[in-house]
Amino acid sequence: MLGYVAQSKPNPARGRAGDDLHGASMDREFWLERWQRSEIGFHQQEINAHLQDYWAHLDLPAGSRVFVPLCGKSRDLLWLRARGHTVLGVELSSIAVHDFFAENALTPQAARQGAFERCKADGLEILCGDFFDLTPQHLQGVAGVYDRASLIALPPELRVRYAEHSATILPAGVCTLLVTMEYPQGEMSGPPFSVGEDEVRRLYAARYAVTHLHTKDILAENPRFRERGLSALREKVYRLAVRAV
Repeated sequence: MLGYVAQSKPNPARGRAGDDLHGASMDREFWLERWQRSEIGFHQQEINAHLQDYWAHLDLPAGSRVFVPLCGKSRDLLWLRARGHTVLGVELSSIAVHDFFAENALTPQAARQGAFERCKADGLEILCGDFFDLTPQHLQGVAGVYDRASLIALPPELRVRYAEHSATILPAGVCTLLVTMEYPQGEMSGPPFSVGEDEVRRLYAARYAVTHLHTKDILAENPRFRERGLSALREKVYRLAVRAV
């Protein structure tokens, strides 16, 4: 079940979907306000089904460190930890970070680490701060990435920047499980945004072998989107693997 609140109209106070970082509905203040107001329909209570079904396609060694960008308070982190991984997330909202540990009865050790507040407990670590402030040092040892809610949270210009920044900070050889959404973008303003397969390949194919693993039609199980006027809604799952030299 998709866990997003649909937005049928752009917010004129925050600009059009697709504006740049400083004028967009996707700026820092937008997401911080969503958490402050508990407007977090994007949060899923259940473990993501695509994660459970397709994570094994990354074929990561046991005990690998994995990275979850824009992780919120996702319970998917717990699932990854239960599979023996050490888990690193990054999240802008301190409310989300606090809630993740509190709701899962975990008491984190907290310390300042550069631009981030680092919270860690039982093999789970979240850096509270801006994704774009991450450096390669933060992601040392990461072998896999799980992106369910990052790429589709960003307007087009930021998606380009996000993909480029990811490539500069991730270690060589990292594989990614990517989940996207596709719908007629003109029928609903994001977030979440529609990201088609052609765009996924434009963003990643120069560096990664992009494998489409699965497509699921999810409009019927998400009536709120149909009520907002969507005529089609699909999720797609991809594996991104570094190209062989």
